[in-house]
Amino acid sequence: MKLVKSAVLAFGLMLLAHGSASAQTTAPAPSATLFDLRAIGAGIVILGAALGIGGLTRSAVESMARQPEISANIQTAMIIAAALIEGVTFFALIIIMLQG
Repeated sequence: MKLVKSAVLAFGLMLLAHGSASAQTTAPAPSATLFDLRAIGAGIVILGAALGIGGLTRSAVESMARQPEISANIQTAMIIAAALIEGVTFFALIIIMLQG
């Protein structure tokens, strides 16, 4: 339910931001649509990374609760995996923003 609320809020904010940007009297540049698509792509990449790191953390904490004697190994693996996810996210964002 939280995911649905967050998605509705994000969509509403996107519509609100798009409405205020469209209220200008000058005609938009031809690349304005491309920029909107880049912003949507960046949002999807960030949302995917957040969900991935959140799931990773949830599973790691559950594993640590079940086997506290190896929690140091689990924590190390979790931090490495989260860093890899963030690295791929930054790489994808750079590709999205430099496109065109």
